[in-house]
Amino acid sequence: MRPVRVMMVDDSALVRRVIGRMLTENPGIELAGTAANGQEALQKIQEVNPDVIVLDVEMPVMDGLETLRRLMQTRPVPVVMLSALTRAGSRATLEALALGAVDFIPKPANPAGLPAVVDELAAKVKTAATVSLRNVVQRGARLEKTLPGAGFKTKEVLGSGRRELVVIGCSTGGPAALQAIIPALPADLPAGVVVVQHMPAGFTGALAEHLAKRSSIKVRHAADGEAVSPGQVLVAPSGFDLYFDDRAGKAAVKVFAGNKPASPGAFHPSVDKVMVSAARFFGPKVLGVLLTGMGRDGAVGMQEIKRNKGRTIAEAQESCVVFGMPKAAIELGAVDKVVPL
Repeated sequence: MRPVRVMMVDDSALVRRVIGRMLTENPGIELAGTAANGQEALQKIQEVNPDVIVLDVEMPVMDGLETLRRLMQTRPVPVVMLSALTRAGSRATLEALALGAVDFIPKPANPAGLPAVVDELAAKVKTAATVSLRNVVQRGARLEKTLPGAGFKTKEVLGSGRRELVVIGCSTGGPAALQAIIPALPADLPAGVVVVQHMPAGFTGALAEHLAKRSSIKVRHAADGEAVSPGQVLVAPSGFDLYFDDRAGKAAVKVFAGNKPASPGAFHPSVDKVMVSAARFFGPKVLGVLLTGMGRDGAVGMQEIKRNKGRTIAEAQESCVVFGMPKAAIELGAVDKVVPL
């Protein structure tokens, strides 16, 4: 099997050299070329012919967002963004994911964190090389047409019987999927919504803010003790666990730091744990939804929702960027309905 050919685009020669070299130490990855800015990258891309581009957000001459726009219009290729750990950086990253970037990774705050970042980047590069690029491009086009509160039929999705809570889980490709779904929800949705999106710590707040600006339904970054209310979406904070609890006779979320770091392949919050807690607290009044994503997180949670007579929906392979999480739940027999985005 041939290695994944990567093109590094960053205005820092040190980043291009060091991260490029460390990436190639990972079996299955080859550094095909580099560029100092987006304009240079667009000029070189036909010659380099990369499988994946690792693209910096902030660059002179042509930044990452403009480069990404032009790539998706003229020569689509899977892109993983290198994001700054700043508020502006997180906002730009979410815009990049809407434009068609497959995934992103924050630049390390100090050199000591570089090996772990490169290991994660290598894994994301390999995943990006396998994605359905057609679905990535189509999602970007779909977002341009999404109108707040439009295109959603409450009864069709919530089904018969009263649903008080919708739990949505997603990973790779999820931010763009959420930007298509959440703005389409009506402000008077008769259920609360909790979103669990696998993201590095510090980015879910920006995701909640980004979704809130596009939506007629209320969207908030979940805080400990916050009530689960109809017509409100709570985005679970990355790096924390989230469960459901009774606060003064009302359903609320309990948000707290985990007792120990997530084990390899696990996440805080975990879609499985949030869904299991929802199923046990709300019983048949839960709708579980699994969107695009790598791995199996959510399959057990969907099974628990179904076991408690709730309803479950998974995104179909035809629209998934990565058909991992939905596939695992389907194979487990935990899904009532499979539909495209």
